[in-house]
Amino acid sequence: MTNSPIMAKVLAAVRTGPSKTEIREFPMPEVPADSALMKMEVAGICGTDVKLYKTPPSAAPVIMGHENIGVIAKAGSEFVRRKGFKEGDLVFVEHYVMCGKCEWCHAGQYRHCENTDWRNNPEGIRYGYTSAERAPHLWGGFAQYVYLPWNAVVHQVPKGVSAELAGLVTPMANGVEWSLFDGGVGYNSTVLIQGPGQQGLSQTVICKQAGASLIIVTGTSKDAARLKVAKELGADHVIDVQKEDPLQRIKQVTGGKGVDVVLDCTAGAGTIPILLGVEAMKRKVKAITIKSARGHSYKACELALAQLASKRFPLEKVTTHRFGLKDVDMAIKSVGGHGVPDVIHASLMPWL
Repeated sequence: MTNSPIMAKVLAAVRTGPSKTEIREFPMPEVPADSALMKMEVAGICGTDVKLYKTPPSAAPVIMGHENIGVIAKAGSEFVRRKGFKEGDLVFVEHYVMCGKCEWCHAGQYRHCENTDWRNNPEGIRYGYTSAERAPHLWGGFAQYVYLPWNAVVHQVPKGVSAELAGLVTPMANGVEWSLFDGGVGYNSTVLIQGPGQQGLSQTVICKQAGASLIIVTGTSKDAARLKVAKELGADHVIDVQKEDPLQRIKQVTGGKGVDVVLDCTAGAGTIPILLGVEAMKRKVKAITIKSARGHSYKACELALAQLASKRFPLEKVTTHRFGLKDVDMAIKSVGGHGVPDVIHASLMPWL
């Protein structure tokens, strides 16, 4: 990847209303000494994008895209000095734009920082969520360039990891955070993962890496291709809940003992997965703890990048489709199951 001349204008796909996108031009921002400009390579699309595209939380125009991989195109001297990144580096930018002062930031838990609370803090910034009306406008990955202020959280993509593969780092980091840090999965754990989308498949990889002795993944009949990938990534058993009774099957494969940990990665399935999870666990543990998992920490991202660099799992089977900037509408709808079939993880590549 080589640096190209910086343009005067930037093209971006802007959400203008429910399930509506426009391609708009924005001015190329000035880059102060403590900031940088990233040329986008890949923006991953996930289930949150599907939900917020269909039902926007506000009427503000937004450049979506919060799973962002790109090359540092221009960097101020202070940005280079403080962060250690230079022009030409391939990086992953977390969607949290931290304050850098609170206890959460000092712990690397940026998702809890008030500066990232775009819903309740009018000054909060989060990539893919903040209004494009806020200067310098480039606050999302569905664009040719993204602006990086001094408080952007940036990670180096390891050598040998392509931008497209690095696009999986966000769901993979969620896998580390939710299964290992929150769920306590480890050596000899038995795990039920509900939902074989990019989040569920990432949990599968991380649980396998952590030494889980039994991994069960559930899905529906429309998830046939994803369940096949789950097996290829290390799941011991997959269950189509529309073709067989999932609880009876779980009892069968665990010898009636149930599982240690349940990870609900379904979307819009209501309380059914929770109830199944409780039933699957209560035969093995005396007390059940239910946790709400959200986002990831700095450490989880670093571990996820190391996992991608290890090449231990065939993760190219998860990065199934590429879309250009003009195809954002179709890309999001396809991830939601209403466009191109069998999409697992879509890579939005603004330069296609």
